[in-house]
Amino acid sequence: MDYDYIIVGAGSAGCVLANRLSARSSSTVLLLEAGGGDLNPMLHVPAGWAANFKNPKVDWGYTTVPEPELDNRELYWPRGKVLGGSSAINGMIYIRGVPLDYDSWAQAGNRGWGWEDVLPYFKKSEDQVRGASDTHGNEGPLAVQDVRDKRAIQDAFIDALVEQGVPTTEDFNDGDQFGSGFYQFTQKNGRRHSTATAYLRPVRRRANLTVVTHAYAERIGFAGKQAETVHYSVRGVQHSARASKQIILCGGAVNSPALLELSGVGQADHLKSLGIDVVHHLPGVGENLQDHLQAAMVYGCPAASSINREVSGLRLVSAAMKWFFLRDGPLTTGSAPVGGFIYTREGLDAPDVQLHFASGATLYNAEGKIKPTKYPAMTAVVNQSRPESRGHLHISSADPREYPRIQPNYLSAEIDRSTLLAAIRFLQRVFESKALDNYRLERISPAPDRVGDNALMAHVRATANTVYHPVGTCKMGADSHAVVDDRLRVRGVGGLMVADASIMPLLVSGNTNAAAIMIGEKAADLIET
Repeated sequence: MDYDYIIVGAGSAGCVLANRLSARSSSTVLLLEAGGGDLNPMLHVPAGWAANFKNPKVDWGYTTVPEPELDNRELYWPRGKVLGGSSAINGMIYIRGVPLDYDSWAQAGNRGWGWEDVLPYFKKSEDQVRGASDTHGNEGPLAVQDVRDKRAIQDAFIDALVEQGVPTTEDFNDGDQFGSGFYQFTQKNGRRHSTATAYLRPVRRRANLTVVTHAYAERIGFAGKQAETVHYSVRGVQHSARASKQIILCGGAVNSPALLELSGVGQADHLKSLGIDVVHHLPGVGENLQDHLQAAMVYGCPAASSINREVSGLRLVSAAMKWFFLRDGPLTTGSAPVGGFIYTREGLDAPDVQLHFASGATLYNAEGKIKPTKYPAMTAVVNQSRPESRGHLHISSADPREYPRIQPNYLSAEIDRSTLLAAIRFLQRVFESKALDNYRLERISPAPDRVGDNALMAHVRATANTVYHPVGTCKMGADSHAVVDDRLRVRGVGGLMVADASIMPLLVSGNTNAAAIMIGEKAADLIET
């Protein structure tokens, strides 16, 4: 089959591109997704985000190699494998980052990617419940709404942050993050609003748009150095499709570089060692891996204040009914309703740490699933906004079904270790604030006897985990390790683009889904008709 455009991956950016490119009635678009449709009800119940982890029907379920700075632990990396991609299983927090993030992209030689350049695309995507403003839009496909299930303990945590010198803010996305308050979620009327729901579903019946699920992309076919075809399988049956104008990879920070390598684009010596014919030597493929690493602090709290008891046992039935009939209650909650951005040291142009707070606590059970703890508790996590540690990921076989080897190298930079330690220290002061006196019981994690720097760092190494924000493995730029240029074209070949979180040269200061959607919006405009 021949199409004008083939999009590989129906995730946060892929669904955006499917919508925008198929709006050009003269163009034909093929959208390939390795996962299935998004009919599973748990994809639409906001609090069901954790239940989707480790579900092979909707989650790739990647695992890192042992991490040297984290007690050689292998970390689980959930990535969406379903229409909507990770926007269908994430915590739904809507954060863009700060102007510094994007201005740094532009200063590295990426024309058109500064804050003032990308802001119109954030606004274009957004249906902001609070209305339009200089920094927000309300006519876009993506619903951005306020927290529906607000609780006194959440207000108390915000008051505790204020006690520690962090002012309240109504908007973390207007260019100045410093502050504390309620996050906004990508939800609509108490339901998750993934890009599959927001962008793809309204246009699914367009005659010029073909969507194929369970389509496992295995290789890009080249004529010389011109990308022409995508070879994929559907339930074991081989298929291929030809693109007359552009093939666009939207598989994310893991799958996009892996597919490039499987197709002969990457580090030549590595590809040759796997028996893969080299189409183009591009050493940056799979390099520059960045991710946010979180450290948690958990305290017991009165049962009436913890969400745990409301989503366990018979009370879960009541919560489910409240959500089903009223679109209200604890099941409308994303990963963390409350948080903030702080400075851990002077001389910075933007906050360097993000906080998330939830009036509950979870643990991984024996099957690796996230479940509420049986004891009532509250949890806060901190992560460094702009880590300096860099990792990499590469395929380890020519078999497209074999997962790549993921090495994030968390905490390999000293500044990352010192910043996370300072953040944990700050979080301790927040929990000890007077505002939480009526809610704070004994500290559960780290153990109460872990008080010194060495003990707290030992806790971090033993428990820190990903915030699920991998980026950077198909870096945009002009240097020798750049994979795409500032028009997102893969360097050294024709007819091939990457448009997803993998193109970020530097990780943004916050949750990455909004930025990935923005990349999809901007990519559509960069593609010539």
